[in-house]
Amino acid sequence: MNGQVANDDGADESKPVSDPPPARAKPRSETRRPSFFWFLAAVILPILNLGVKFRFHHRERMPQSGAFVLAPNHYSEIDPVVMGAASWKLGRAPRFLAKASLFKVPVVGWALRASGQIPVERSGSRGHDALRAAEELVEKGRMVIVYPEGSLTRDPDLWPMRGKTGAVRIALERGIPLVPAAHWGTQALMPRYGKKLSLFPRKTIDVAIGDPVDLSRYRGKPLDQATMVAATADLMDAITALLAELRGEPAPAERWDPVVHGQKETGRLED
Repeated sequence: MNGQVANDDGADESKPVSDPPPARAKPRSETRRPSFFWFLAAVILPILNLGVKFRFHHRERMPQSGAFVLAPNHYSEIDPVVMGAASWKLGRAPRFLAKASLFKVPVVGWALRASGQIPVERSGSRGHDALRAAEELVEKGRMVIVYPEGSLTRDPDLWPMRGKTGAVRIALERGIPLVPAAHWGTQALMPRYGKKLSLFPRKTIDVAIGDPVDLSRYRGKPLDQATMVAATADLMDAITALLAELRGEPAPAERWDPVVHGQKETGRLED
C-alpha cells in the first residue's frame, strides 16, 4: 500500500507502508478524564519519549469509544509499556491481563491495582477469574489488551507463535470487537528475554492497528475447543499479516508451535 505514516508527534514520514492518516482529531475524552493514568503518563511518557519515537500505521482503526479487545504480538518484556503508551497516544486508556506475580512487587503492584490492571494466574484453576475480571471492564465500555500468545514468542525470528484462546473467548462471549495489532522495533529497546533498556540512540517503533477480526461465522455457535482454536487462528493470521507489513517481508508459511518443538509453554488463558 502506498501512503505516509504518522509519528507520535503528528508529523508525517515518507514510508510506503500504510494509508495516509486522517486529520488529527480532538483529544479523546478517555485520556482527558482525570484518572490514575494521568499520573502514570506523566511519569512514564517523558522517560519513554527520550528513547522511543512511535510511528503509527492505520491509527484511524483504533476504536475511540466502547469496549473491545486489542490483541498485539509479544516478543519483549517491555511490550506492555510500549503498547500501553501507544494506546494512550491513540486515545485509549490501556488495561491489561498481567502476570499475578507482578502484583506482589512493591510499588509496581500498587500501580497495577490503582490503574485497574487484571492479575492472571499462570496455572491452576484461577484463569477464569482473569477472564471474568476482563469482562467487567468490557461492561464499562473499556478496552482490554490481551496477548493471545500468552508469553513471549518462541519463534526464533520473532514472528507470532501459536495463539491461546483467551482474547477470542472474551470477544465472542461479550459480543465485542477483536482488534489485532502489531509492533516492530521494540527488540532494539529491550531484546527478547532481556532485562536492560537501551534508550540511546533513540529507537523508532512502528505500531499497526488492524481492522476488527471477522468473527461472524463463530458467533452463536457453542464456544467449544474447535471453535476457539479456529477463531484464534484467524486472529493470529491478522496479527502476523500486520507484522509482515511492518517488517516488509513475508511471514513463515507455518506458525511456530512450541509443543511441536519441545518447548515449555507458560500462561494459560484458555482452560
